[in-house]
Amino acid sequence: MAFRFQRLEIPDLILIEPQRFHDRRGYFMEAYKRSAFAAQGISVTFVQDNCAHSLRGVLRGLHYQKRPRAQGKLIMVLSGEIFDVAVDIRRGSPTYGRPVSVVLSSENGRMLYIPPGFAHGYCVLSESADVFYKVTEEYAPELDRGIRWNDPQIGIHWPIDDPILSPKDAQLPLLDQADHDFVYEP
Repeated sequence: MAFRFQRLEIPDLILIEPQRFHDRRGYFMEAYKRSAFAAQGISVTFVQDNCAHSLRGVLRGLHYQKRPRAQGKLIMVLSGEIFDVAVDIRRGSPTYGRPVSVVLSSENGRMLYIPPGFAHGYCVLSESADVFYKVTEEYAPELDRGIRWNDPQIGIHWPIDDPILSPKDAQLPLLDQADHDFVYEP
């Protein structure tokens, strides 16, 4: 099975397109293969899988988890379509505060790998979406943090104007007030 790996505008973010084998029954694909990912520099161990079901207009994020339990994430969409965003929050990075966005869907089959040091969020473009993601550290509520989705310093061009937010996400701080300890290491 083959994967196509594409480094994005921030090279630490990797868009992955698995090869799908279609026939009259549907399709088959490998969603993750350690050796193929390691060959592309994604030599991590995933320790927890998460799944979220959301309706059109729901925006989740921008979330991250602080060290020592910072999470790398492999995001894929099982049904529906999302506008997925990663924001570099590594102090000293030449791309600090810069967002990168991609559309992930069950139809295009693309996945996004986001390493630690990035805040992550997405909004649902379809009637609903089921998002599945693997993480490199277990959830640690005491280290769970976030940044406000519409921080003007970051300037994400979300494809929706009035998202449905959780009370927690609506109260997240701006980037310059966020509690994070990531440092860029070239």
